Amino acid sequence: MIAALLLAAAATPTAIDAERAFAARAQKVGQWTAFREYAEPTAVMFTPQTVWAQDFLEGRKDPPRSVIWWPARSFVSCDSNLAVNTGPSRNAAGQNGYFTTVWSRQKDGGWKWSMDGGDTLKAPLARPVRPLVRRATCTGLARLRAVYAAITPSIERIAGKPPADAGQGRSADGTLSWSWTVAVNGARHFQAKQWNGRRYVTVLDQRVAAPPK
Repeated sequence: MIAALLLAAAATPTAIDAERAFAARAQKVGQWTAFREYAEPTAVMFTPQTVWAQDFLEGRKDPPRSVIWWPARSFVSCDSNLAVNTGPSRNAAGQNGYFTTVWSRQKDGGWKWSMDGGDTLKAPLARPVRPLVRRATCTGLARLRAVYAAITPSIERIAGKPPADAGQGRSADGTLSWSWTVAVNGARHFQAKQWNGRRYVTVLDQRVAAPPK
């Protein structure tokens, strides 16, 4: 029985598996085609203001060459149903950068992304052979429920209206939360926090400067 459960767990795709499949798909069928295929209906991107990804991507022609990216770190909820991945990237022009993607496990066991962002960097980030995966602590959940009661998902799609320039979400068990804000000038701030059994710990704190005018 135990062996069967272990085999089943090993066969279940992780957010790292989803990220790798997403990146490979972009190389095979085109960047924006892959983004459309893997995005949730309420997924958001930044251009630099917040946009509904599916609206932004609808009918958008794939560039001749896709951006390349690799997951280096994955922060996962205790229930393993929400993850925030980040790692190095390189665009078609050869510029180094990083990406950050929020992933949610679907009812069929697959994954879809709900937020995607990133920025360019002067120097490339390291590409580890094996990504670092950090899972949230599964203890102290009674204490946690009192803390996360104030953290409610704020991604609501209203027909004909753009998304807000601030949003937040959390895993169903409350052990992983994330938030973003976008200023009027396009500057952006993203944070992800994990539960450690006693409190939330910030695991990602990323700031993107406003684009030059």
